[in-house]
Amino acid sequence: MKKKKFINIAKEVINLEIKALNKLKNTINDSFNLAVEQILKCQSKVILCGVGKSGLIANKIASTLSSVGTPSFYLSASDSSHGDLGSITKKDILILISNSGETNELKNIIQFANRNKILLIGIVSQKNSILYKSSDIKLLIPKAIEAGNIIPTASTTTQLALGDALAIATMRQRKFNKKDFKKIHPAGSLGVQLKTVEDIMLKDNAIPFVNENLKIKDALKVLSSKKLGFLLVRDKKKLTKGLLTDGDLRRFNQKNQNLHGISIKKIMTKNPIGIDKNELAVKALSLMNDKKITSLCVYNKKNRLKTIGVLHIHNILQSNIS
Repeated sequence: MKKKKFINIAKEVINLEIKALNKLKNTINDSFNLAVEQILKCQSKVILCGVGKSGLIANKIASTLSSVGTPSFYLSASDSSHGDLGSITKKDILILISNSGETNELKNIIQFANRNKILLIGIVSQKNSILYKSSDIKLLIPKAIEAGNIIPTASTTTQLALGDALAIATMRQRKFNKKDFKKIHPAGSLGVQLKTVEDIMLKDNAIPFVNENLKIKDALKVLSSKKLGFLLVRDKKKLTKGLLTDGDLRRFNQKNQNLHGISIKKIMTKNPIGIDKNELAVKALSLMNDKKITSLCVYNKKNRLKTIGVLHIHNILQSNIS
């Protein structure tokens, strides 16, 4: 019985928050458009601030905005009254979050913003509050029934959802894509999964290039020195003509006595499989698995016949891509 009781409580909480989000969705208006437009125009930083649970939400929104191309940071409301107001400049945008809009710790920040003509965006649920009246852009969130009627729950959920909406709207308008995301997320599993072929390919002198007319006896020396298990075969115009693996050599040697005097182009695999340098490394791994191969030629899509790099499965595995 107790287990069922707790499940019912969980569903009750979630239903209250869903209702709050539905109310929020129905109240989004031109003020949201204006807020996004101003954030896009911002020549400096977007600064977010709140107190208590709203402060935690402000911190998260600042982090989200920064991660999708809008430089932002969180300002502690209590610290701001002890010198940190100096971190706010006239080129910044200030976003204050408060359910009541009357939180004492925010009053000094509101006064500072109004006095110095700093653009103030207020996320608040009370129209008659100081924050609402003082904000240049008013993002009014509907009053919500809190789960348990004591602590902020549904109200902070709506604050967070509105912040996420601001972040995604600005991201899409900036055309911020996976490549941009990767630049500021180099670490972590997400950063790894966003690595491109170009990030991990072998290039320049590491590529085992040989001419198609090279004899096998000389090719073996290159194969041994490069230690990749394959050679990339080009013609005199440096266009890729084929691929020769140590497996190709073994199979040919079993059928032929005079291996050393034969040129590479006689036994190479023509038209080797390649991939564009801008493709994700995970796609390269998938292609290798599908084709049951261990290496790929890398090209720029402008010229598929000119190899600019090679990708071996070891490069992928060493980068922890799976």
